[in-house]
Parts: sequence; C-alpha cells; structure tokens
Amino acid sequence: MKIIRTEDLRGTDREVVSPDGWTSVRWLLAKDGMGFSFHETTFPPGLEFDMWYKHHFEAVFCYQGEGTIVNRDTGEEFEIRPGTVYALDNHDRHTLKAKTEMKLVCAFNPPVTGREIHDEDGAYVPPED
Repeated sequence: MKIIRTEDLRGTDREVVSPDGWTSVRWLLAKDGMGFSFHETTFPPGLEFDMWYKHHFEAVFCYQGEGTIVNRDTGEEFEIRPGTVYALDNHDRHTLKAKTEMKLVCAFNPPVTGREIHDEDGAYVPPED
C-alpha cells in the first residue's frame, strides 16, 4: 500500500514547475509500478497551452477553476469547470485555456517518469520500453 501526501512532495523531484507556467505534482510515476501515472496539475489564470500527447492517453478531472479545452483538429471548444472529466482517447491535439486558476487531477497511460516537460509539439517524449 502506498500513502502519498501532496505536502510531502512539494519542493522534491516530484513537483515539476514548467517554464510555461503550470505546476504538476506527480503522486504516482512509472517507477511506482501501477501501470499509470497520477498527477495534480495547476494552471494559473490566463494560461493557454497547446498539448498533443501522441505517445500517451490522458484522463483529466477538474476540481477547481474554470476554463476551456479546444480540440485543435476539429475546432470544437468545451467548457471545463469543477466536476468535468475529459479523456484524450485519440491522442487529441488540444489547447487548454484557464480562465481562473485550475486544479486538475490527471492520469497518464503509459505512466510518465516524472520529469517530463512538453516538447515543441506539446508532447512528452515516448516512454522507454
């Protein structure tokens, strides 16, 4: 059994502060052997960020804040608010726009290692076999 507290991860290598403005606390990583990784990501107000997880699937639950997500391939835009889940089940190219500070819980498959930052495509590097 694993017991993990966010406050114990602040300031460690499991807290990633992106130069783009978001912060991610990585509760579970590939090395934890769960088959997925599990994170809390904070987007500050006004941040608009392009992402494309071409090597991962991601499910996201918003529990605080408001914003929108845009599917960059179709142009569809969806409101994100507390209680919303979105699943990137087709390696969707998307833009997340935070109207207010957003707190998101994210699960990735395959799991990330912990220090990933988005590349020029908005993707994480592919996992090593």
